[in-house]
Amino acid sequence: MYNPFAVLLIISNPGSFFYGDPMALKGNLRDFTITQLLNLINLARKTGTLFIEGPGEQVTVSFREGKLAYAQATNEDNSLVYVLYRAKKLSAAQQRALKARAGHMSDKELGLLLINANYLSQQDVILSLQTYFVEIVNKLFTWAEGLFRFETNLLPPEDKITLRINLENIIIEGSRRLKEWEQLQDEIPSLDMALKFSERPGVNIRNFNLSAEEWRVVSFINPKNTIQQIANANRLSEMEIRRIVYGLLQAGLVEIVRPQEAQQQPARQIPSPVPVTKTEQQKQKSLIHRLIDRIRSI
Repeated sequence: MYNPFAVLLIISNPGSFFYGDPMALKGNLRDFTITQLLNLINLARKTGTLFIEGPGEQVTVSFREGKLAYAQATNEDNSLVYVLYRAKKLSAAQQRALKARAGHMSDKELGLLLINANYLSQQDVILSLQTYFVEIVNKLFTWAEGLFRFETNLLPPEDKITLRINLENIIIEGSRRLKEWEQLQDEIPSLDMALKFSERPGVNIRNFNLSAEEWRVVSFINPKNTIQQIANANRLSEMEIRRIVYGLLQAGLVEIVRPQEAQQQPARQIPSPVPVTKTEQQKQKSLIHRLIDRIRSI
C-alpha cells in the first residue's frame, strides 16, 4: 500500500511520479485513484499509455503532452465503424455494409474516405471519437479497484485516429459522475434484473412526458428482457440506462423483477475475414465509393 505522505509528495511534484521510483509507474486503484492518476498525467504533461486491468476488462488510455489522445476497451469493438454506429451516425444496416466491404481499411483510411465522399463531416468523426474516448475514461471513475501501469512515450498504432482532449473537464465531470454512479448503484444494483410495468389503476404511461430515448427503453420493457439487454438494444451505456430506469422507478411506472427465462437463440456465426491482396484492395477502393452511395439509401 502507498504511503500517504509519498502520495502528497508526488502530487506536489508530479515529475517524481514518472522519473523517480519505477514502482511508482504501477499500482492498484484501491491505493491510487483514477482522479489522482489523471491529475498527475495532466500536471506533468506526460506522453504515454495507461493500462488498467479491472474485473474481466482491460482499458487502454493514451495521452500526448497531458491531453487525452485515444482510449479503447478490450471487451468491445473499437473500430471507427462501431464508434460511428454508437454515435448514431450509421444505421445497423450501414454498419454491416461497411464492415463487410471496408473491413480491411484502417480507421484513418475509412475516415478520410467517408469525409471525402461527403457522407460525414470531419466534425462528425471527431465528435463521435471524442464522445467515445471520454465515455471510456468516465467509466474508470466507477472502478473501485484494478491494476494499472503507465508506459512512457507509448502511443497507439499509426492507423488509429488520435485527438487532443483537455483532461481538466474530464476530471471535474468524472468526480461528479462518481457521486451519481454510487447513488444509481444503490438504487439499481444489477443490470441482470428485468423490469415490468407497475400495476396502478387509472395510470396510463402515454400521459407521461418522456424523452425519445426513454420511450425506446419503455418499448423493450418485458420481464424476459434484462436491463442490460435493453441497454444493448438501445446502444446505451451503464450510466445512461441506470439514469433512465431510475427515473422510471421514481415515477412509479416500473418495478424491478427477476428475469423470466427466455429461450436462448443460437448466436449467428460471423465468417472470418478473408485476406485481401494489394490488387484486390485497389479494386475495392473504387467499389467503396459506390458502397457509400448505396448506404445512403438504407
